[in-house]
Amino acid sequence: MTNKNLLRSLPSIDRLLGEPSLKELIGEIPRPYVVEAARKTLDEIRSRIREGFAIKEEDISFERLTQYIRLRAEALANTSIRRAINATGIVLHTGLGRSVLPVAAQKALIDVVSGHCNLEIDLKTGGRGKRSEHYQELLKNLTGVESALVVNNNAAAVFLALNTLACSKEVIVSRGELVEIGGSFRMPDIMASAGVKLIEVGTTNRTYVSDYENAISEETGLILKVHTSNFCIVGFAKSPALSELAELGKKKGIPVMEDIGSGALMDMSRFGLKSEPTVQESIRAGADIVTFSGDKLLGGPQSGIIVGRKEFVEAMARNPLSRTFRIDKLTIAALEATLKLYVDSDTVSRNIPTLRYISRPLSEITHAANQLKAKLITSISDNAKIEIIDGFSEVGGGSLPGQQLPTKLVAIYSADISPIDLAQKFREANPPIFGRVGDDKFLLDIRTVEDSEIEAIAQVASQILSH
Repeated sequence: MTNKNLLRSLPSIDRLLGEPSLKELIGEIPRPYVVEAARKTLDEIRSRIREGFAIKEEDISFERLTQYIRLRAEALANTSIRRAINATGIVLHTGLGRSVLPVAAQKALIDVVSGHCNLEIDLKTGGRGKRSEHYQELLKNLTGVESALVVNNNAAAVFLALNTLACSKEVIVSRGELVEIGGSFRMPDIMASAGVKLIEVGTTNRTYVSDYENAISEETGLILKVHTSNFCIVGFAKSPALSELAELGKKKGIPVMEDIGSGALMDMSRFGLKSEPTVQESIRAGADIVTFSGDKLLGGPQSGIIVGRKEFVEAMARNPLSRTFRIDKLTIAALEATLKLYVDSDTVSRNIPTLRYISRPLSEITHAANQLKAKLITSISDNAKIEIIDGFSEVGGGSLPGQQLPTKLVAIYSADISPIDLAQKFREANPPIFGRVGDDKFLLDIRTVEDSEIEAIAQVASQILSH
C-alpha cells in the first residue's frame, strides 16, 4: 500500500473512540486523556508515513491502534509522582523520597485523609486546639525536653531558630561546620537570610572552646554547633564537645543550639555502625535548642523538629514565620504514628523501614537475592546473564557519611543492551525500578528491596530481557 493510501486508511478519532475497547477505557480513564492519546497516536503515525518510514498495514489496524492508544492514555492518566522500587541500596535516597513510612504511619494517613479530623480542635472542650498538641508530649517524653515544635523541614527549623533567637545579632560557629545541606543550600546563606551575622571561628579542621570564648561580644546572640552529618573530617582534626560549649554558654548567658541534621533517636552502634549523636545525648550535654530532620534516621515524614527549652521554643512558635513553615494534618498524622513506635525500643527497628533496612542481616539479603536470581534465570534470553556478587550499601540522605553496609547485588548484563540503557528501561517500567551501574553491569542492591517487590522486579526484567 502506498503512503497516500496508508494515510487515507487511518481512521478518524471519533471512529476509534467508538471501538468497544476504547469505550470501556473511557469508563476507567477520563475521556480527555483518551482523546489526547488518540490524537497523538494518529499524529505520530502520520508523521512517520510522511517521512517515509516503513509502516505495515497491521501496524495501523484497529487492534494495534487501540493498543497504542490505551498505553498512551494510561500513561497520561498516571500521576507524575508514583511508587517506585529502590534497588540502589541507598537507604535514605533523597531522589526517591528518603524514608519509607512505617505501616502505622501509612494507616494514620489513610484515616486522616478519609474524612475530617481534629487538627485544631480540643476534643474535651470543643474549643480551639493547637496542632503541636498531637506530637509535643511524645517528643518531650522521648527526648527529655521541655517543649517541641515541628516545621516542614530541617532547613526551616534552623532558619526559624536563628531568626527568633538571634535576629540582628551575632552567631558564632566553627569554620569546619559551615556545611552545604544539599541542593546548594549552604549554612552561611541560611544564616544571612535569617537576619543573623555569622562569626566564624577556628579553622576548617581544628576549633577550640577558646576560639568561641574569644569571639563573644555584647552583640553575640547565639552559639551554634552544626553536626557534619553529610561529610566527615578525619586526621588532624579537633572540635569542642557540645558539653564544653554548653558550659561556656551558661557562663556567658548565651543560648547554645545544635543542629544534628539526621536526627537519630537511638544509638546507631547497635547496628554495627559508628555512633551518631542522638537527640537525647545533645539535650543531656546541655544544648538549649536542638534541630533535626524527621525523614532521615528518625524514619518519619519530611519535617524539621525543634526541641529544647520552653521559653525558646515558645518564642519560635510566636514568630510570624512559624506559620509559613507549619506542617499539615498529613505530616502530623504520620509523624505522631512514627514517634509512637519509639516507645517500644525492642520492636522499633523492625517496625520502622529505615531502621530495618540499616539493620537487615546479610543472611536475609542473600536469601532474597537468590530468590530473585532464580526467578530471573527462567525468564530471560540466553544473551543475558545473572549473578550474585558482594557489594556495599549506603545510608545516604546526608547521614552516617563514609559508613558502608555489606550487601548482595543481583548483577544483570546482556550482549544485546548496555548497562546504562538497561538502567533506563528499568526506570521507565511500571513500577519504576532504580538500580545502579558498575563493572559494566546493571546492579540491583537487595538491601532496600522488600520481599513483596521481588516478583515485580522479575516481571519487569522478563519484559525487557525475554527470549
